[in-house]
Amino acid sequence: MDELDYQLLELLQQGLPVCPEPYAQLADTLALSEQDLIERIQYLKKTGVIKRFGVIVNHRVLGYRANAMIVWNVPDAHVERVGQALSQIHYVSLCYQRPRKPGIWPYNLYCMVYGKDRETVLQQIDALIRRCHLQDFSYQVLFSTRCFKQRGALYPVLQTEKADG
Repeated sequence: MDELDYQLLELLQQGLPVCPEPYAQLADTLALSEQDLIERIQYLKKTGVIKRFGVIVNHRVLGYRANAMIVWNVPDAHVERVGQALSQIHYVSLCYQRPRKPGIWPYNLYCMVYGKDRETVLQQIDALIRRCHLQDFSYQVLFSTRCFKQRGALYPVLQTEKADG
């Protein structure tokens, strides 16, 4: 990595500029062509320096304030099928599996539903229970009450590598 790569990572961790041509704006900041900037990002992804590159939407700013994590206790033999079914529903924003903690936490499948009000979210949950045939599985609906932080990745290695290099 060279100094431009470090500068690029520092800019990327602040988020892309909200404008019609964010890559062009970043390229101008670094005195690069837009194509050179995109190639550097692709190289950093290919080499594993950047693990993920995606969008984080601040849903609260958009009016989505009734957000619920639904946790399910799905028999292991059915997790793949149920997870796939949940992930196909347009108002399910994420769906993933985690191991249970026997005697502490019986849930192994999680999905998130965002909505503008609780009633709408609860109706959506009822609909997905019917659509995915989840009536026999225990679950809990955990509504968000506060948002502490929502941001993209930080690269603490930047300072260490620059100091060592």
